[in-house]
Amino acid sequence: MRRTTLTAVAIAALGASVLTGCGGGSSHASNGVIHLKYESLAWQTDSVKANKALVAEWNKSHPKIQVQYVQGNWDNIHDQLVTSFEGGDAPDIIADAADDIVGFAQQGYLENIQGKVPAALRDDIPARSWGTTTFGKGVYGIPFLQEPRMVMANATLLKKAGVALPTAAKPWTWAQFDADAKKLTHGSTYGVAWAMKEPVSATLNLAMGYNGHYLYQDGKNAVVKFGAAEQAVPRQIHDEVNVDHTAAPQALGMSGSDALPGFFAGKYAMVPLGMSYRQQVAQQAPKGFDWVALPSPVGTSADQGVSPQTLSVSATSPNQSQAMQFLAFLLDPAHQVQLAQGDWMLPTSTQAAKAPALNTATDGWNTGTGMQKNLVAEPAQAFNGYPEWENKIATPAFQEYYSGRITLAQLTAKLVKDGNDVLAQNR
Repeated sequence: MRRTTLTAVAIAALGASVLTGCGGGSSHASNGVIHLKYESLAWQTDSVKANKALVAEWNKSHPKIQVQYVQGNWDNIHDQLVTSFEGGDAPDIIADAADDIVGFAQQGYLENIQGKVPAALRDDIPARSWGTTTFGKGVYGIPFLQEPRMVMANATLLKKAGVALPTAAKPWTWAQFDADAKKLTHGSTYGVAWAMKEPVSATLNLAMGYNGHYLYQDGKNAVVKFGAAEQAVPRQIHDEVNVDHTAAPQALGMSGSDALPGFFAGKYAMVPLGMSYRQQVAQQAPKGFDWVALPSPVGTSADQGVSPQTLSVSATSPNQSQAMQFLAFLLDPAHQVQLAQGDWMLPTSTQAAKAPALNTATDGWNTGTGMQKNLVAEPAQAFNGYPEWENKIATPAFQEYYSGRITLAQLTAKLVKDGNDVLAQNR
């Protein structure tokens, strides 16, 4: 998911639209029937089917509260929402991601649902997940699907090299992962391919295993720190590429999808990717290709940061109570199982995560659910100025460091000095 940083002009325009109370959102009443718009970002066939089926089920049983399904797109959701807020016609129910709703929450476009979430739904989602949508004293979205990073591995190559498969209960340490990458590197095959076209999220989320936060609160201001906890993961990835030569340098500029053909061809024994990539592997792998989905290597803890998919209520919707009723239905544990299966991701629901369908060894589902207790909010994303720091500073800096074009000291200067300059502009 790519985002566009709000400019000062856009923020001013958005603020003006809220202050003048542009419209009443997209919901309306007709003949005593309340109409709500639900913008979904489901895109996989099974996920779209599950969402539409649940909307139809709701509409059939709630004739006085009708929900219109609206298809959104991850590629332009941020800009589309900016336009919707400016025009005063935002959907009643908004799908997005935790790292993208921060600015909208700060600008007052999303309703603070603290105290409005039904108790059963609130208690079914762990506090660590609620932490991803809690900004200041408010809660601005319901986290419902999350995607840990896993390692897609060529089981045939791992078996041939004598690599013992880690489990969620006993994952690799980084030292073990590095050692196994060396075992798997020979001839034209690299042990691992780090697809780092967008390196920031992957780096920061894995850094939570060392309690590395990158952005910290210093009084009233956010500041960047790049100490030992933050350096641990970048150093290990850098060394795999540039020192041990166990990681494919050509993969650094790739997306996850770009790396899969090389994975299928045996050029890379392991590819760390988001959990949902299991679907592409399962559906695109050549006949007879034996693969496994394994947990990511861990640091001093098995914690991993995530930015869940979220559902929020527009602050301008006049039917927020009815919107919350629909969300309670949509995110019922049984329904979260359907949504998780459709997106090949994990539900945040504690009850849903116990479903047999999400705990089968097939396609590594049980590995994902076994990691769930260690998924936590990645704190940097909650800071004002994070998107600009990510796009302008951190992304090019990590790309240069991982490719060996700059040193660790130079990376530190870019992330910290240049990064703090950017954060200062967003205060």
